Formats: sequence, C-alpha cells, structure tokens
Amino acid sequence: MAHVKRNYPRLQQAYLDTVGPKVMSEFGLKNPHELPKLTKIVVNAGIGKYLDNAKLKPEVRDQFINNFATITGQKPIMIKAKKAVAQFRVREGMPSAFMVTLRRDRMWHFMDRLINLAIPRIKDFRGVKDKSFDKGGSYSFGLTEQAVFPEINMANATITHGMHITFVFENSDPKKSRYLLAELGMPFVKPEERSRK
Repeated sequence: MAHVKRNYPRLQQAYLDTVGPKVMSEFGLKNPHELPKLTKIVVNAGIGKYLDNAKLKPEVRDQFINNFATITGQKPIMIKAKKAVAQFRVREGMPSAFMVTLRRDRMWHFMDRLINLAIPRIKDFRGVKDKSFDKGGSYSFGLTEQAVFPEINMANATITHGMHITFVFENSDPKKSRYLLAELGMPFVKPEERSRK
C-alpha cells in the first residue's frame, strides 16, 4: 500500500524542515527526540467583570463563545470558580473564564494567524515581551482585545475582551522556546526597543 504524504500546516512544516534542525544545531542537540515540542496552545479569557449578581447574561455568554469559536475554530468550555475569593467577590461555582485548548493542526493554524495576521494589527506595536517563560519553556502573553483578529467583526460586538494565550512546550527551557518561537516568526521585542523604555 502506497504511503500517503501528509500535508502539514505551514508553520509545522517550517518546524520540521528548517526550524527544528536550526534548534538542534544552535543548542548542540544530538537526537531529534531532544527537540523542544509545542504540544498545545491554551487560550482563555476571564469573565468576572461581566457577571451580574453571579450570573452571566446569555448575550454576553454567546458573544464569548462565538468569538472563541471564530478565532480558534473550536468551541470554548466555561470554567467555574473552584473556591470563593472574597476580595474579588467570587463565589465557588461561579463562572470565571472561557477556555480553549488547541492541539495538532488547529494549534498550528491558530499560531500562524496569530503571528502573521493578529499581532501585526496591534496599535503602536513594538514586539511581544520575552520575559514570560516558565522553567519548562512554556510561554504566555496577553492580548487586550479580540479586535486584533481580522475575522472578528467589531461592528457586531457588544463587549470588548482580552485573552491570555499560553504556548505549552515539552523538552524545553526558556532559551530553547524563545529561539524556536522567534524562528517561527514570533515578533519578540527587540533589545534596542527594550532599553529605550
């Protein structure tokens, strides 16, 4: 039986063909199994400020769900608060966030649109910060509003919400992940921009 050649998403193909070998060479890795691997992208948005007497209005809930589905290609799940936090007026079981976990092709397609279409539309953009890596090399940053995604029609929007995006890596550390993301096109803030602030 003939082996069918799989068509990979554009950024995944770049990772396989050029970025992966560059990472191996840069960090002296001998075995492809040592390569940092992007396993999932988690997108979430807190909804606390939209709660009215611990309830989320149906039109607000629908807008979050539609925005997430449009931006990520996947319907979000609603997260409920696991415990009460008095100073934030959060009660256990209250809706607290919407979240999507993207893997495989959907993850790569989302990343491509995020880097090449959404981020360049941020006003006065000078690069994403490169400090938000954890010890395992996973990287997080926030967007202040959904309007940066060209597929969102703000004329139909009744709310504006930001989101928190986390790239989850295996086999990595901050240096490897930063190098890999930069090679895939993530526009990190340039050193001269950082020193000017």
